[in-house]
Amino acid sequence: MRFTLRQIQAFVAIASNDNVSRAAEALSLSQSATSAALAELEGQFDQQLFDRHGKRLRLNEQGRLLLPRAVELLDRAEEMDALLRGERGLGSLRVGATLTIGNYLLPLIVSDFLQRHPESRVKLEVRNTATITAMLARYEIDLGLMEGQVVDRELETEQWVEDELIVFCAPGHRLAGRAAVAFGEIADEHWILREHGSGTRETFDHALRHWPGGVLPRLELEHTEAVKRAVESGLGLGCLSRLSLRDAFRRGSLVPLETPELDLKRHFCFVWHRGKYHSAAIRRFLDDCRAFAAGARRSDEIPLPAVR
Repeated sequence: MRFTLRQIQAFVAIASNDNVSRAAEALSLSQSATSAALAELEGQFDQQLFDRHGKRLRLNEQGRLLLPRAVELLDRAEEMDALLRGERGLGSLRVGATLTIGNYLLPLIVSDFLQRHPESRVKLEVRNTATITAMLARYEIDLGLMEGQVVDRELETEQWVEDELIVFCAPGHRLAGRAAVAFGEIADEHWILREHGSGTRETFDHALRHWPGGVLPRLELEHTEAVKRAVESGLGLGCLSRLSLRDAFRRGSLVPLETPELDLKRHFCFVWHRGKYHSAAIRRFLDDCRAFAAGARRSDEIPLPAVR
């Protein structure tokens, strides 16, 4: 073979960063060495893999065809390297999760995974749906656990467990204690919502698609716990996953408001790039996630330790 793994590493890093200097930093190489590795790869085969736009490099059609195969090659090479070093573990794993999953489920799953495989390493990124989708598309993470809809054709999804949002308020709110409320009764209330780009906000907005005008948020926040604290203080109504509110409802610091007119159901999903090689670590981690939620009809029915 006329190419080297260093050349393939440079190609993948540049494709992920659209920039040689950032790719060089990721590889701990000089910018000149990274540029040279790409130039050698393209020159040996007389193939341009990127379109040049100033300092930015964008994959052309040939580069897009090569990228998933290059990523798989590096993943398999890493497994071979570990075996040659005498390691018998599953290797490293880069997991991205949206906030509800990342805050309430994934720490427990990762903890169990690392206890069973102490020689493995897991890097966990917790971001909103838009960010995790972008990271998957750039091969910056191996696997995503997401609660928002994924529309990127380069990504593949598998449903994991059903989830449902619920409207909620502080126990002193005028609507607290009602068995159910009509949307017309709450449309003009002050709302504390997650930001655009989050799966939670996407599900909420989709549920309101049949209601012209929707609602006017009083406050938009990037973190689930911040939304809960704002609603607890009496600023307005919120809408989050039942999973994230389970302990607050148990303590009585927040109160659910059932809204039969709104369809707030969704699914947590596994997401990966269609060209992503499933290493032993990815396969085992997916199995662990499935086992963790086995028997639960909905995410808030998964047995979890109570938070005081």
